Amino acid sequence: MEEVKLLGLWYSPFCHRVEWALKIKGVKCEFIEENLQNKSPLLLESNPIHKKIPVLIHNGKSICESMVIVEYIDETFEGPSILPKDPYDRAIARFWVKFFEDKGSAVGTSFFHKSEKAKEEVCEMLKILDNELKDKKFFVGDKFGYADIAANFLALWMGILEEATGIILVTKEKYPNFYAWRDEYINGNKEYLPSRDELLAFFKARFQAAATPPYSN
Repeated sequence: MEEVKLLGLWYSPFCHRVEWALKIKGVKCEFIEENLQNKSPLLLESNPIHKKIPVLIHNGKSICESMVIVEYIDETFEGPSILPKDPYDRAIARFWVKFFEDKGSAVGTSFFHKSEKAKEEVCEMLKILDNELKDKKFFVGDKFGYADIAANFLALWMGILEEATGIILVTKEKYPNFYAWRDEYINGNKEYLPSRDELLAFFKARFQAAATPPYSN
């Protein structure tokens, strides 16, 4: 019997990538919620180098880094393929994943640190994506897959962070193709996506707590 555990955080887009891949393959897993302020011995033992989530534990063996885990899931379990079969398409999918990984930190910095430099970087990224998504439903080929799963933080989480903070980076007028892609992404994948309302409530509370000055005597 397969033993599959996922160490993560319910609100993390990186953990969600792994959950999504497992759902595509029809694999049941035990989700173990971590506390990054008090990391469990299991997490520290399973990812001793980075000490980060997500970590997949499959029959006692641990795999780290979200998109490495997604590839592992694709190669290990039966079910619909996640990575394209064609070598060229597979290379292009990996290119876009690397692009998202390189630009992802700027998205977070834009909202959590209100960095103008990061906002400029995100706007440049959005221009590239808006051009790339012209007349395209998916990033690679005609099938939802590896690159699209990696783009989950752009499709769902970025919109939630916009609403939670009031910092709007994406408008229909400025990035019409990206805007349309985001709507299609969310509407077409509701069965795989976490609750938007729950995520929004979580991040609103988080930003409000960060903005509240501590009590002083």
